Amino acid sequence: MPGKKSTEDKAAPSFESALEELQAIVAKMEDGKLALEESLAAYQRGVELLKLCEARLADAQARIQVLDGDALKDFTPEESR
Repeated sequence: MPGKKSTEDKAAPSFESALEELQAIVAKMEDGKLALEESLAAYQRGVELLKLCEARLADAQARIQVLDGDALKDFTPEESR
């Protein structure tokens, strides 16, 4: 759609920066000083960031399963090579 930017149109933030932005949005919304339209926009952005974070975590879990032969195990530093 022309004029509408999605998360894919922008350079996707790293997991860490997405999480930081999400935390900032939550803090603003909890403050209760946003106007209705600002609250709706903040909520929408928060949902986008949450989906991005969930996708990154799912991807990381899938990569770990591939590396570990489909058997997830608890990681302990002594086992690292």
